[in-house]
Amino acid sequence: MADMRGEPPAAKRPCLGHCGPARAAHTKPGHGRFHKPDSLLDISAKKVAEKWPFEQVEERFSRIPEPVQRRIIFWSFPRNEREICMYSSLSYQCQEGEKDGEVPFNKGLRLLETGAIERVLQVGFHLSGTVTEIASQGEPEKTYKVAISFDRCKITSVTCGCGNKDIFYCGHVVALSLYRIRKAQQVELRLPISETLSQMNRDQLQKFVQYLITAHHTEVLPTAQKLADEILSSCSEINQVHGAPDPTAGASIDDVNCWHLDEQQVQEQVKVLLSISGYYGASKQLHSMFAKVREMLRMRDSNGARMLTLMTEQFMEDPRLSLWRQQGTGMTDKCRELWDELGALWVCVVLNPHCKQDEKAGWVELLKKWNNMDVCPQEDGNYGNHVNETLSITAGLQHNSNRNQGLRRTVFVRAIEACGLDWKDCHLRKIISSDNYTNQWGDGDRSLFDSQGRPLWLEHVPTACARVDALRSHGYPRESLRLAVAIVNTIRLQKRRQLETYKHQKKELLQKGVTAIANQEGWVGHPLDPIGCLCRTLLEACKMDDESSVLFTDSINDIRKPIYQHFPVPGSSNTGESYYALALEVALIGLGQQRLMPEGLYAQDKVCRNEEQLVSMLSQMEFDERLVQVLRKQAVLLLEGGPFSGMGEVVHRESVPMHTFARYLFKALLLHDPDLAYKVSLRAMRLPVLESMAPAADGSHPHLVALVDPSRYPRWFILGHLETQQCELASTMLTAAKGDPKWLRVVLESIQQNIHSPSLIYKLAQDACKTATPPNCAPDITLLNVSLELGLQVMRMTLSTMNWRRREMVRWLVSCATEVGVCALMNIMQNWYSLFTPTEATTIVAATVTSHATVLRLSLDYSQREELDSCARTVALQCTMKDPQNCALSALNLCEKNHVAFETAYQIVLDSASTGMSYSHLFTIAHYMEHRGFPIRAYKMASLALSHLSVAYNQDTHPAITDVLWACSLSHSLGKNELAAIVPLVIKSVQCAPVLSDILRRCTMSAPGLPGVPGRRNSGKLMSTEKAPLCQLLNATIDAYVSTTHSRLTHISPRHYGEFIEFLSKARETFLMAQDGHIQFTQFIDNLKQTYKGKKKLMMLVRERFG
Repeated sequence: MADMRGEPPAAKRPCLGHCGPARAAHTKPGHGRFHKPDSLLDISAKKVAEKWPFEQVEERFSRIPEPVQRRIIFWSFPRNEREICMYSSLSYQCQEGEKDGEVPFNKGLRLLETGAIERVLQVGFHLSGTVTEIASQGEPEKTYKVAISFDRCKITSVTCGCGNKDIFYCGHVVALSLYRIRKAQQVELRLPISETLSQMNRDQLQKFVQYLITAHHTEVLPTAQKLADEILSSCSEINQVHGAPDPTAGASIDDVNCWHLDEQQVQEQVKVLLSISGYYGASKQLHSMFAKVREMLRMRDSNGARMLTLMTEQFMEDPRLSLWRQQGTGMTDKCRELWDELGALWVCVVLNPHCKQDEKAGWVELLKKWNNMDVCPQEDGNYGNHVNETLSITAGLQHNSNRNQGLRRTVFVRAIEACGLDWKDCHLRKIISSDNYTNQWGDGDRSLFDSQGRPLWLEHVPTACARVDALRSHGYPRESLRLAVAIVNTIRLQKRRQLETYKHQKKELLQKGVTAIANQEGWVGHPLDPIGCLCRTLLEACKMDDESSVLFTDSINDIRKPIYQHFPVPGSSNTGESYYALALEVALIGLGQQRLMPEGLYAQDKVCRNEEQLVSMLSQMEFDERLVQVLRKQAVLLLEGGPFSGMGEVVHRESVPMHTFARYLFKALLLHDPDLAYKVSLRAMRLPVLESMAPAADGSHPHLVALVDPSRYPRWFILGHLETQQCELASTMLTAAKGDPKWLRVVLESIQQNIHSPSLIYKLAQDACKTATPPNCAPDITLLNVSLELGLQVMRMTLSTMNWRRREMVRWLVSCATEVGVCALMNIMQNWYSLFTPTEATTIVAATVTSHATVLRLSLDYSQREELDSCARTVALQCTMKDPQNCALSALNLCEKNHVAFETAYQIVLDSASTGMSYSHLFTIAHYMEHRGFPIRAYKMASLALSHLSVAYNQDTHPAITDVLWACSLSHSLGKNELAAIVPLVIKSVQCAPVLSDILRRCTMSAPGLPGVPGRRNSGKLMSTEKAPLCQLLNATIDAYVSTTHSRLTHISPRHYGEFIEFLSKARETFLMAQDGHIQFTQFIDNLKQTYKGKKKLMMLVRERFG
């Protein structure tokens, strides 16, 4: 790959843009229209300065003229601001409100533009200067000394007085570096200090040393004395070495030539960020560090792999790994994304086309060490014993496509497998080395070319795309683009062949109605992200160069939407293909691939996230006629693709649904081909995993791969998300079909057939209703009817199931039917039994329909009102017969204005009272009857309620006591006969003595009868407790007190003695209401004393109170 090795990195070009908010006006010399060409000396010095260590230059030539030395030293400093930016800023956007100056590169730029750099001096390969920060916000002015060592256009070490503790250079180092790049001619340049010293005689050297010591005696005097002693000692180690070190003389031959990177700071920062990775900012910074690694790789900077190694070591030392493994739980989503990126980066690193074998061997050793650690995360996110059966990265090289079932697939396995790949294949080398590599004359291996002579790359697609990503990541954009085009052509050819195979077996497959997954491994959601890699590579090739692009921006507002244009694919002049169209085509192919839903929560979630990322990428593309043609063609192929397409006529039950993708296609196609847009989206509406079980495939088709047993119920952890996406697709179609009855009806049928969640159908109905009734506009009746149909389906689906939103749904349906009109309201009432429970039909539906608000909303005339009221009464009576307990009161309310209906409802209540209604409901109806002026009917209901009631002796707080007192009061007011009839019911239902005593007193306080009621004349005489019916009530009350007293004494405790004495006092009041009550109470007390004489303290209290 000599051609690739000699090519400079794509990113290594002069800085033409502005740098963040502080705009750089500097343009590198040589880019003006008129420019004096470099001299031969400068051209040579540039090359030597970039490639050779200075020591090698000195050894090669016995004498180097001083002007030559100066030019080599001059050109040895980095010349590209992008490299300075790379080592002084992370590739992430600052948080809102974060100070702009905290980004080191921008801070250094501002310091440069404000003239803060002074006393700049370059001595050999050492640059020094001072940087002054002006006083601000109470901070005094500060001056920092900065020193930079460099070699072969790389900064090898930095020192700053600010004490910066960070991965990258501080703003002061940036300022000095940019000063040296932009104002190189203003920097005072000296040869290495050793060259200057060699020109001095003894007296000059002694004077030099003494002046130096005098200037810095407090700092260097001990060191100077120590060195003097060693030099004067003939046997000292310092005298055994020829010459002396010179920090300004550049690197030696054996020194590694790489940019300065503080390894300790990298490790510390990663460790800290991992400890707080639950926070969004920490995860974002770690992703930015990964992006920095990619940037270094693209610049072919050896620190890329070095930094990734340091980060990986910290990731492997994360204490949470052991915890997750012990608990058998998966890590958080943010951590999983970080580990995925880590694994993908290692694949890129080991696939570096220009790496050396010993370097790759070192990486393999490291990767295997990490892979063998027990805490190493698995690729699918699980920590159990589950073996992930995804294809290996080298599956494309294996003829039998073995699954490495015995291998524990960690996040590093794909990188380890990638180490077995190389770039030696002659066909591969020709593909990536030339745009003109074709087989037009048919003299080559035809299997390696398509029908038009364009080269193919017949490798496992994710593996081939990993090569593309590696080329692109290591600064070979043209080579990666060529390989990407070859892969796209290969995928195209495979799709054509699959379509031809399907056409021969279409009839048989459609008759069976089932199919197997035709793709062993899905490309969307794959750990190597093959489709995303191809798209990004192709889109980068057609991105417009922006002259105002920034090296680094920390303002979110500066992020601009990419602008693409069609750049033709070399060798496709006849077809007019462009990279832009290819990017769209391969994305559509990948997203439309029928693929099996993977097992495991994380793997399934990754499928969805990757799909959304690709759709987001496509959404940034501006469609023109060429792209629309591609879109139409691929949409048609997806519909005709059979088992190879996720939108084929028959799909496997566990294939990944296409809802998100179809929603994008629908929006993209709607303006250009509405019929095709609807066809694609309606085909994608299905969700087979929720359908009935399909029979297993017979495996008679060798081109299909039968996978899981269809009879097992799959564990789809993201089913809720998929159903939501299905609902979003349906909502998009409904909104677009507004005003088009044909498509509205088709979409409605699809929704009713494919969506199985009542909550989502309800949401669709609400959205459709809202769309159909815009404010200040006439409603769309067709869409309103669709909304109503969906609402009716929700009612039917939730009628026999528990749903906490059911009452809300019923109210909404009535409001929607109201918007449609009277006929809709009549329809839902006439069919209430299939839509509502009896309670809902009476308390919500019928009540709302007959409300004054509905009359006003529909502007009903008298006949319409009567029709609705009549229908509502009919519903109420039907519901009361079916559920009298919950519907009776509402039915009576609804039938009030119609005598016949009211009497019918009342009779239904009477007939149901003995069996189907509780005392509480009967009391409620009794109160209602009294309130409506029917005291006799109220009395009957109260009597029926008492027959269902039972109040025990100790239930003096029973919730029905108030109703019992009211019933007795009502009967007393009606007259002696009614009271006489209800007293036996009271005695039978109530055993609580205080309640009976209260009823007795109330009945003796006033005469029976109700003034003003015919036949209920008030006699004016108080009722006697010696005569019926109060005599019976008195005896029952006394008996209740006696039995209650014995019951309480059975388990009484001393702390209840006082309460018991008060209870006996109330009992005495009741006893005294009888003619011989005093004697009875005395006998009762004597009996207590004798029976419970063992309770001495209590009996003493009884004697004190009652004798």
